[in-house]
Amino acid sequence: MTNGAIRVLIADDQMMVREGFSVLLGAMPDIEVVGEAVNGREAVEQVRELAPDVVLMDIRMPELNGIEATREIVAADASAKVLVLTTFDLDEYVYQALRAGASGFLLKDASARQLADGVRVVAAGEALLAPSVTKRLISEFSKLSEEPRLAPVTRAAYGDLTERETEVLVLIAQGLSNAEIAERLVVAESTIKTHVSRILVKLGLRDRTQAAVFAYEIRLVTPG
Repeated sequence: MTNGAIRVLIADDQMMVREGFSVLLGAMPDIEVVGEAVNGREAVEQVRELAPDVVLMDIRMPELNGIEATREIVAADASAKVLVLTTFDLDEYVYQALRAGASGFLLKDASARQLADGVRVVAAGEALLAPSVTKRLISEFSKLSEEPRLAPVTRAAYGDLTERETEVLVLIAQGLSNAEIAERLVVAESTIKTHVSRILVKLGLRDRTQAAVFAYEIRLVTPG
């Protein structure tokens, strides 16, 4: 194993997809594929055994689907990041997976570079939020979802955000990176990182993706 390599688990019920992604990622010097899972239940078990940094998670799998598997992985191991794989960019199941705790999503026809970059972004703790796709996805399905919106304690916590933190939350939901937010607000990037950390703590959220979902669901950001 390369020192400091990102440990990846691939969960997909199609052997060709697993093997293809394994070959593509295995060719990267900073990424190591540590395991493969053929269904959601196996993915949950292997996360426990192998402690990967990133899980590439197909949504539609037997025994336990990717949404439920993501929910269990997030609940059991906050250090494992889930990157959802889908064949459709507008897929309601993807939105449900984001709500379950996934850090982002990729289309299955992504290039080798996009796949590797996606793994690196998620492993670094950033959300994989491409404004052209993910913002639209979150916007549409936050309106359509019939699931309960937000727990009262989370709604109450929103009032604890400062004006600047609220401003940062809006920009996170719009898909901007820390560097882009810092440039927009004319402050140091380290200052934005501090704001993001405080936002997550105050709202009791796991990462930037969850913060973006939150912002759309409370209508702090609306489809544009």
